[in-house]
Amino acid sequence: MSFTGISANRQELLQIAEAVAREKSIDKTVVIASIEEAIQKAARNRYGADHDIRVHIDARSGEMTITRHVTVVNDEELENEYAQRSLTEALRGDKEAFVGKEYVETLPPFELGRVQTQMARQVVTHKVREAERERQYDEFKDRVGEIVNGTVRRVEYGNVIVDLGRGEGIMRRDQSIPREAFQVNDRIRAYIYDVRRETKGPQIMLSRAHGGFMAKLFAQEVPEIYDGVIEIKSVARDPGSRAKMAVLSNDSSIDPVGACVGMRGSRVQAVVAEMQGEKIDIIQWSPDEATFIVNALAPAEVSKVVLDEEEDRVEVVVPDEQLSLAIGRRGQNVRLASQLTGWQVDIITEAQDSERRQKEFAERTALFQEALDVDEVIAQLLVTEGFTSVEDLAYVDENEIAAIEGFDEDTAQELQARARDFLEKEAAEQDAKRRELGVEDDVLSLPGVTLAWAVALGEAGVKSVEDVADLATDEVRGGFEQRDGERVRIPGALESFNLSVQDAENLILNARIALGWIDAPAAEEDEAAEGDFAEEGADVATAEQ
Repeated sequence: MSFTGISANRQELLQIAEAVAREKSIDKTVVIASIEEAIQKAARNRYGADHDIRVHIDARSGEMTITRHVTVVNDEELENEYAQRSLTEALRGDKEAFVGKEYVETLPPFELGRVQTQMARQVVTHKVREAERERQYDEFKDRVGEIVNGTVRRVEYGNVIVDLGRGEGIMRRDQSIPREAFQVNDRIRAYIYDVRRETKGPQIMLSRAHGGFMAKLFAQEVPEIYDGVIEIKSVARDPGSRAKMAVLSNDSSIDPVGACVGMRGSRVQAVVAEMQGEKIDIIQWSPDEATFIVNALAPAEVSKVVLDEEEDRVEVVVPDEQLSLAIGRRGQNVRLASQLTGWQVDIITEAQDSERRQKEFAERTALFQEALDVDEVIAQLLVTEGFTSVEDLAYVDENEIAAIEGFDEDTAQELQARARDFLEKEAAEQDAKRRELGVEDDVLSLPGVTLAWAVALGEAGVKSVEDVADLATDEVRGGFEQRDGERVRIPGALESFNLSVQDAENLILNARIALGWIDAPAAEEDEAAEGDFAEEGADVATAEQ
């Protein structure tokens, strides 16, 4: 773009603006505005930077006007004598002057020098580039979640730069399918998963490994998905290897799995071909969590499912011969099932489940034998009837114990008396230990804190309400953290009680409220914060994921 003379042909100026606008796909008015700003800077450089000089180019005729503006201000507000005039001075030559009035002087055209031409060129280039970036961002920000076609422009350290026609996208190495290599000028289909506004321009983030890429491919191949008759509820992928997709039909007459597979697998094979042979398990989604989890673990058979809704964990029991199939190669099947359902899946065999139950039965039997001073037969009867702790037995309705075959009211009363005596003795011992550890009485006043908790806190060096308030959630229930690139276990003071995250947070919250560090929540929230804490639960083996 030439700026050697601003008195150049008007139509030529408009033609230049239109050509730039067309090339960069931006509005012509933006280009004209950038030329106005460029010439304005050049004019200020010529006449003085303190002058208020403005340039206007008529978008129809191309006529350019350069004007200098002087504004009337109050005497005490005068700061720039070149662009402002005090009211007193203005009134001397203009009886109708008032604060805010502008005097406009038209300046003659002038030739730009070499330095001014270069400056003007830089201003226009910068403004046009900014407008182009803004146009790209506005155009692609609403296209997140779409599949786009493009041409590979270049490949840099595994990252693929893609020409999208009216923009440029980037597919990072971790967003490509493993073992998939692209060359310059290759055609490529990718999924827009994010558009970011950054200093160097909008970043259009592309992916072929994203779950949305597979979902959109199915929407293109399966009309029922495109029409909304079949809904894709969730997707989990191990890019290039295997994927699981849960589908739901809103029409009871249509089988969602069959529709996605197609005649002789034609529809699913089209998607598999685009995804470099990635195996796809299409699963029937179910509103029943247990059923959905069983479906997600296919092709493995499941014997039993136990949900822990507080922890979003599920224990799945499978036949012994199905264990390797359920876990999958390098834990792939269980990992994808976990991603698909949103539950942490723990898999054990029927033999492990039986062994654990026998162990629990033996432990509870021994507990009742010792606590109640009864023989093994009576202890086993209590465990068989569902009693899991001495507390259960001590405070249950007496008739429930008397109703056990072979028991009567006298037996029930005697067992409950022994249970309460045991608990009182145990409480006295725990309280003595708590005092010996130096745990203050105020800790016991915190909602939900028992003597057993107080002892465990004391053994961990937590002895006051302030100590409790200083804890982090992981320090209460245990957790992991990264140290020198390794995942290190953090022991929790109350780890053996299997507290939920909410229980741990409530303990810390109540301590801080007691100290006055924070205000108590509203009444409804307060009840929730002081509610029942989770009971001690059994650990389960976690499948390697």
